[in-house]
Amino acid sequence: MTPMTALDTLVPGPLSLAGHRLGTPQQAGALTMVPISGPARPGFVPPRTGLKLTRVVGYGQVELANRADTGVAIVPLHIGYIQDRAQNHALCRSAFLAAGQTVRFDDACCVQQSQGGYLSERDQWFFVLPLELRAAALDLRGVTGYSKLWGDIAALNARHGLPRRGHLEQILSRRRAVLTQFQSRLELQPGQLGALFFVSGRFAGLEIAPDPRYFAEMWTALVCFAYGVAAWHAEPAPPGPGSAPYDGIRHEETRHEETRHGGTPGEADGLAALRAALDRDRSARLTEIGDWLADAPTGPVELREEERYLDLRLSTVTGPRLAGQIVTDGDRTVYASLFAR
Repeated sequence: MTPMTALDTLVPGPLSLAGHRLGTPQQAGALTMVPISGPARPGFVPPRTGLKLTRVVGYGQVELANRADTGVAIVPLHIGYIQDRAQNHALCRSAFLAAGQTVRFDDACCVQQSQGGYLSERDQWFFVLPLELRAAALDLRGVTGYSKLWGDIAALNARHGLPRRGHLEQILSRRRAVLTQFQSRLELQPGQLGALFFVSGRFAGLEIAPDPRYFAEMWTALVCFAYGVAAWHAEPAPPGPGSAPYDGIRHEETRHEETRHGGTPGEADGLAALRAALDRDRSARLTEIGDWLADAPTGPVELREEERYLDLRLSTVTGPRLAGQIVTDGDRTVYASLFAR
């Protein structure tokens, strides 16, 4: 099975990722990221510059606005906001916002108890819920109750050796310096509009954006928080006394063909031989990624349409080992956020 054939098996039913291509895998500690490039779809508002959290109405109730003059905004699945002078919230679902439209989400999750109020732009930054919380959050879409995710957050904190409290900022804010290292050690590629994520060699998620600008604005939220938290937890224990300082993320040496077979770049028989060795290594890595994808036990999935905007369809994907949401135009995938359960 080729890597792209395996990738297609993650997209349910007759939906297509035609034209999407895998790039060279990158690894930082337990987290592997495979860039995806493909056909860009214009007319979509990027999430950081165009989408704003305008008001926390009350616990579990927030308002988001598409401030662009033109273009529809696809609200990223499980986006959340950290801000001053208002309680932190995350959404359980995606949605469409037309240009200039404001939508109130009554099924949001409070992830830190605080005081609500109006917000200014400088007071907020956004994240995506950690992988360990995403299945529970998706199952709670449409369910009102501001504290509905606190038990899962408390359990996640406990697994990380933190106080068992329903406060997600214990990880996102207090461990932010460690988590943001993934952003600097995994490089966003020109033209990249998606990525495959693996944690310790196991499929963790597939993210597809309409265009490279949208994905670039999602990059930090995805690599540091949605998947970085799980990868950080999968890291080995810090070294003992006398070892090199531990900075929170183990480094994997780049596994080029010349290092596997005892050579170095300077010992290759010319530039052509070096390029051939690198091509062989890239091919071997992609084959490995294909094997990882083939081993992903996705099982049967159900596709349920949730919302429409013109020709766009927002649907929820649920299965025993895979879940998420996807936006399509006909049989073409425009946006996808699918994760392992």
